[in-house]
Amino acid sequence: MPDTADSHDGQLRIEHPHRDFLDQVLDKWSLSVLNELCERPCRFNDLRRAIPAVTQKSLTATLRRLERNGIVERVLLSSRPVAVEYRITPLGKTMRHPIEVLLEWVTAHMPEVERARHAFDAE
Repeated sequence: MPDTADSHDGQLRIEHPHRDFLDQVLDKWSLSVLNELCERPCRFNDLRRAIPAVTQKSLTATLRRLERNGIVERVLLSSRPVAVEYRITPLGKTMRHPIEVLLEWVTAHMPEVERARHAFDAE
């Protein structure tokens, strides 16, 4: 069985590598970090201020996952003291359009989702 998200028979197949990647780059903190880094490079504390609900530990783990997957790069700045800046990579920039499409879908269908949730919770 090929490791592709779709196949020629028209069935959607999400294999382990796909799930693993999506889990790592589309969680709530990753989306918030990507949102910030798509606008401009940021230092760690800039990201903490921009995403006040994230803990230092969670932000560190998120940045490491995004860096490991080639979505974010860590750049040492030549300053005293030495500082680190995080930037979205060219690969990371290619994620913007698919994420925007998904968010448009959510926006368009949220009333239906809310009705389904309400009906489910009422049972």
